[in-house]
Amino acid sequence: MEKSNKKLGLTTKIFIALILGAICGVVLYYYIPNGTFRDEILINGVFYVVGDGFLRLMQMLVVPLVFCSLICGSAAMGDTKTLGKVGIKTVSFYMLTTALAIIVALSVGRLINPGVGLDIASVQQAETQVAEATSFADTILNIIPKNPIQGLAEGNMLQIILFALIVGVLIAKMGERADTLLKVFTQFNDLMMEMTSLIMKVAPFGVFCLIAKNFANIGFDAFLPMLKYMFSVFLALGIQCFVVYMLFLKVTTGLNPIKFIKKFAPVMGFAFSTATSNATIPMSIETLHKKIGVSKKISSFTIPLGATINMDGTSIMQGVAVVFVAQAFGITLTPMDYLTVIATATLASIGTAGVPGVGLITLSMVFSSVGLPVEGIALIMGIDRILDMTRTAVNITGDAVCTTIVAYQNKDVDVNVFNEEEVEEDREEAII
Repeated sequence: MEKSNKKLGLTTKIFIALILGAICGVVLYYYIPNGTFRDEILINGVFYVVGDGFLRLMQMLVVPLVFCSLICGSAAMGDTKTLGKVGIKTVSFYMLTTALAIIVALSVGRLINPGVGLDIASVQQAETQVAEATSFADTILNIIPKNPIQGLAEGNMLQIILFALIVGVLIAKMGERADTLLKVFTQFNDLMMEMTSLIMKVAPFGVFCLIAKNFANIGFDAFLPMLKYMFSVFLALGIQCFVVYMLFLKVTTGLNPIKFIKKFAPVMGFAFSTATSNATIPMSIETLHKKIGVSKKISSFTIPLGATINMDGTSIMQGVAVVFVAQAFGITLTPMDYLTVIATATLASIGTAGVPGVGLITLSMVFSSVGLPVEGIALIMGIDRILDMTRTAVNITGDAVCTTIVAYQNKDVDVNVFNEEEVEEDREEAII
């Protein structure tokens, strides 16, 4: 019996694009001289337009998809009691893992001591941005939209989530009177999923250009003085992603963590290339549904919420950065300072936009809380892009693990789908 020719699946294409993009960027940085062709035509021309164009297409999907998915999901749940239980479990898990992430980061930082013996003069520095601290009361009030249309237009995820949940619950309460309206939202949600499928066909090209542009601009020279710091961040991210999350998954659901990582890997690769949690929302929801068996009525709520308030990867960077800058400037931190860092970084993650580089801005609040010089952020800005990409992959993995756990406890995971082995790579094409 002859085997039919298999097409490369989306997973394979994305990872090939990642590798080729990195190689291409490094070659451009080290071996192609500065000039019109390299800088204007390739890096700031083709790579910039195709990469950022693809990113904008994904971002274009986020608000309408999240809005309609949340309405359909909360209407399907049917009652506020179920929705409340899911919400409390989700937020509790997110807060717990964020606090654990900072503890892991501080522990790794104290173990490796990345700032000890650093020659500050050898590090490429950049201008810093200082974030204004928002009070807890204002953070809560900012969740309530004065104008829901404005919240949708500005992409304010917490406001969108609240408004959509209210609409969905009321549609369920109205029953037959709102059947037509529910059908409209359901069909529009299906339309957005079809649009996601269409846009994901060009994902490998977008990923290649995004990665090539990044590596063509940073090379490896800026990394050398910062290797201990980078290693500390990568190690803490690895512990959080492959130890903390997977232990939670195994203990609470009994599902195979290795199988979970294997099935979710394309989304992690996509998050790495884009460095934005928000852009991965459509792909995360679909992958969790089609590969892992999670009901969309759960994921349509927990994934957008996680992209907004669950920033474990960002919190890890902030924890390691606190130890690094304190050591680099010769400042001794007390145990109370470390507790302050855990509390501040956990609260700072709430409402943080899921966009590239935002972790550095909120880091200024964490530094200020323990009296570290904000200028220390300039030490890590030059090499933060590659770390930003990695921590985004960790952020969205945490969202997915939480979603799977909450859905499993709510009996909304099809275990048969999760355990199903994909024998044909090209079946992935049907997923997104």
